[in-house]
Amino acid sequence: MAKVRSIGVFCGSATGRSPAYVKAARAAGQVIADRKARLVYGGGDVGLMGQAAHAALEAGGQVLGVIPEFMIATEGLYEAAETRIVTTMSIRKNMLIEESDAFLIMPGGVGTLEEVFDVLSRQRLSQHDKPVAFLEVEGFWEPFFKLLYRTEKEGFTPDGFHDHVSVHDDAGEAIDRLLREISD
Repeated sequence: MAKVRSIGVFCGSATGRSPAYVKAARAAGQVIADRKARLVYGGGDVGLMGQAAHAALEAGGQVLGVIPEFMIATEGLYEAAETRIVTTMSIRKNMLIEESDAFLIMPGGVGTLEEVFDVLSRQRLSQHDKPVAFLEVEGFWEPFFKLLYRTEKEGFTPDGFHDHVSVHDDAGEAIDRLLREISD
């Protein structure tokens, strides 16, 4: 039996101000389930991550959540999903990265940014070669990529570093690209 491909989803534990963020998160969860992949996420029952997980399970997909025990009080526990409860944020992030074959990055706050920088840093340091796709919603990631390009221009990041990620306006397009790259 073939191994189920897993897509790590990093996004906010809040829904943000625009309804477009929730729509995108639910679309991503739906598409991941439709493509017979497993959604791997931060384990909470709130925000965009909760919306993506709910949509994946509602579509008959598989979901793995990883959450530190101390966060259950604030983020809740989505009991319908397979969940691993860990002790620290570092263990959570390491497990999310290990359990994922690719990464879909959606809008979020400082926690999401921390996860993004860790995934990109590990990729840069050859600790993984897993594909990374950003889901662009209402121009959310434009300032982020402007900063990354600046770090390249100023010689702090190798030229072409941004070539190792893709940016998409459509969840289906982003997930299909990740799954193609996993299969190659």
